[in-house]
Amino acid sequence: MAWQPEDQPLRQLAQCLKDSLSGHNQATQKSAEIMLKQARTSPDIGKYLAYVFSNSQPPPAVSMDAEGYHLARAAAAIMLKNDVKTSYKAMPDSSKSYIKSVILVGLQDPNVQIRNYAGNVITELVRQGGIMGWPQVLSDLVALISNANGNVSTQAQQGAMGALMKICEDNKRALDRDYQGQRPLNFIFPKLLEFTASPLPKVRSDALASINLFIPEKPPAVLSNLDALLQQLFRLASDESAEVRKHVCRSFVHITEVAPEKIVPHMEGLVDYMVSQQRSTDNAELALDAAEFWLCVGEDEKMRGYLGPFLPKVVPVLLESMVYSEDEIFRLEGEKEDAELEDREEDIKPAFASSKAGRLTTNTNGENTTANANGTPIPSAGGYDDDDLSDGEIDDFDDDDSLGDPEEQWNLRKCSAAALDVLASVFHGPVFTVTLPYLEANLSHAEWPKREAAVLALGAIADGCMDVVEPHLPMLTRYLITLLHDPEPVVRQITCWSLGRYSGWASHLDPAGKQEHFVPMMDGILKRMLDNNKRVQEAAASAFANLEEKANVELKAYCPVIVRQFVECFRKYKDRNMFILYDCVQTLAEHVGSALQREELVVILMPALIDRWNKVSDQSREMFPLLECLSYVATALGQYFSPYAQAIFQRCVSIIHGNLEASQLAQTDLGMDIPDKDFLVTSLDLLSAIIQALHPRESAILVANPAYKFFPLLSLCMLDPNNDVKQSAYALLGDCAIYVFDQLRPNLSGILEVLIKQLELNQVLLDGEETGYSVINNACWSVGEISMRQREGMQPYVERLLQKLATILFEERVPESLNENAAIALGRLGIGCSQYLALHLAQIAPPFLKAMRNVIWTDEKGHALTGFMQVILANPPAMEQCLLEFFVEMAQADRNLVTGPDEQKVFRETFQQVIQQYKTMIPNFDAFLGNLPPDHRANFRALYGI
Repeated sequence: MAWQPEDQPLRQLAQCLKDSLSGHNQATQKSAEIMLKQARTSPDIGKYLAYVFSNSQPPPAVSMDAEGYHLARAAAAIMLKNDVKTSYKAMPDSSKSYIKSVILVGLQDPNVQIRNYAGNVITELVRQGGIMGWPQVLSDLVALISNANGNVSTQAQQGAMGALMKICEDNKRALDRDYQGQRPLNFIFPKLLEFTASPLPKVRSDALASINLFIPEKPPAVLSNLDALLQQLFRLASDESAEVRKHVCRSFVHITEVAPEKIVPHMEGLVDYMVSQQRSTDNAELALDAAEFWLCVGEDEKMRGYLGPFLPKVVPVLLESMVYSEDEIFRLEGEKEDAELEDREEDIKPAFASSKAGRLTTNTNGENTTANANGTPIPSAGGYDDDDLSDGEIDDFDDDDSLGDPEEQWNLRKCSAAALDVLASVFHGPVFTVTLPYLEANLSHAEWPKREAAVLALGAIADGCMDVVEPHLPMLTRYLITLLHDPEPVVRQITCWSLGRYSGWASHLDPAGKQEHFVPMMDGILKRMLDNNKRVQEAAASAFANLEEKANVELKAYCPVIVRQFVECFRKYKDRNMFILYDCVQTLAEHVGSALQREELVVILMPALIDRWNKVSDQSREMFPLLECLSYVATALGQYFSPYAQAIFQRCVSIIHGNLEASQLAQTDLGMDIPDKDFLVTSLDLLSAIIQALHPRESAILVANPAYKFFPLLSLCMLDPNNDVKQSAYALLGDCAIYVFDQLRPNLSGILEVLIKQLELNQVLLDGEETGYSVINNACWSVGEISMRQREGMQPYVERLLQKLATILFEERVPESLNENAAIALGRLGIGCSQYLALHLAQIAPPFLKAMRNVIWTDEKGHALTGFMQVILANPPAMEQCLLEFFVEMAQADRNLVTGPDEQKVFRETFQQVIQQYKTMIPNFDAFLGNLPPDHRANFRALYGI
């Protein structure tokens, strides 16, 4: 006999469920929530909730009107879904069985909300119990959708299809796993294909949406049905439902990505189809999915060529789609002068710490590029990485920060502009040929949306069509500069961006050309940085940061006017635009460097920065970009930073202290939030910059201040569990070795113990995280810098260091840069510990030379090879197997390193000793050198006078 609830608890539960969703009486609602919390302790609560939800009419024991009972059912579904999510493993098997036996009834409910709730509960049961925990659900859902007996309502078919789609969405990989020789997807995928022919548009649409989940994964079930899917897509291409056609477009995009050869024969028809769908102005989502096709094909090296003949069809529709819609125009026309209004907290974008080598640049693609030089420390790159969730895992914090701002959402306009950019980069002149008439007709159009779209188009083709656009640029940029004064803020905004895209051309003209074009362009963008509209300010600042990147050292002559404008921006900007202003300042500092070392510039720029520094709290996320900006400024100003260094240094130390203490408290008090590690990262990076910028005597005073407890603090950061923190800490340690070694020396014993443990590779290999390798990279660099100065004092640590560094050298799975830095560290260790390393020379020489082969010739490589040569001199016979390889490397040495001033003397003299040593050991040394490749042999003799 099926389980039946008891009347009294059922009546109480239904009333509490109804009251919990009643917003009219807060006291009743609160009381109901408390009672429901208590009810969760009952082992049968799952059955009761499922019973209430699955009965479409109030049971006899429940006296409630239809509206009230609907609320009770909704609350029961929500509570049941949450209980399954949080307590599935502890739930009695009888409850699980009962819930599964009745929950499918909810899919047949006439109310769409109830059907959706049923789908949510079913999905959660599969998610928590796994596919094999309820294998029957798949065939049950398929049976409902198929309506084989003809007695299933359309609502039930739609509800079942929606539930199946959610299961597919959450279990993409699990459905394609082998379970005792069976793959569920082999059963489901043909059924999904069959359901795309359903007479119900909702079923067709959801079936196709489910199919689209699997195509990118390329499972066998998809690949074996690809031809059948294509044929069905051609049939569905003219479907009356725009929602179906949207998924048809999406399917074609996915197939283009995984099996482009299937698309090529149909390219002409697909171009016509996508053009027609993109012109569906009444359905923005459909138009966007069609536009994605051009982006997909244009980015695929195998496919892009097939699009060439159709550019006259494709480019015009992209240009049409770049014009703001009527709704957008209505919204944007309300934006006027708002520069004096304070920003709301929700308007300010979150900032993440980033490194000097990996900070977010202001390019149009929003890419974050990381630079890394051989043998140098890699500052940490903070920020966040949104990894793919595992099967069945839903991100409960899936809020898109951009949802509050329509201008930041991916849409048809942005997709079309991106596609035009890509096509211009592929086809160049032909794209410009099609675009030019549009530009001529619209750049000076009376209607601002047409002007704005034309300026956007001109900016989009900048990179790809530069050669063919260039003859027109003197006229075009002059006109764009006039548009910087357009009455519409949106036009001024896009004009800033477009001019920024052409700033590279203007900045590298001859002096007369610069004066005619670059200076007005730069001046125009700078003036717009003080616009009375905040969005224009932001666009201008972003464009100017782009200009700084492209103009680079060409800006040195214009520093006074630029700095004065930046200072005015500091006075005018509200909180949100401060972030991009910091980027402008630091990009200028990065590219012009010492050109900022002028008293008249320092005395206006630094007070503006310090004024902001004093306003921003230690806990504000604005502190990250400000600390980063100050790092670049300190590096550029050098000794001119000295008057401001002590107060900034002290506050950085204070921020680190506070963050570490809060982290310790959070470990013992679970109610406390763990503090953001980005505060540590950016503070450590700024300390590094200050130590490098000042005279070593001043840096020594700062780190020696007993109130700071600087080196114990640095040791704690080196032990932090966060890789970004450790990365910055080891970069700071290396800088301390270079600039304040006398103050570091008394603390070396404890620091080296921490450092040696950090060189352990096993855990990093298991984790496979790039940041883990970067930490060891910086640790290796620190070992090398310390070894250069401690020399013989490294002997107590040499055996352990050798073991760690050799393990890295012999490990082929680590990044090449880590092998290189380990080799450099090992070579430098040899300067003071050659006798200890000499015993192992035969084993370490081959991987050492292999790693050094790709390291560029710098002083660091010279130091490493000098130490390695000293190891050779301590055990010359050990090089028998790879002496020739070593000589090949030395034959490629940088001539300045060999013949340069006195500081290179040790390198030359040490190698001369090596040569003399082997002359005495090799009977016919000239014949041995004859084994060198001819070009290397000649270079070797010329470099070393042999």
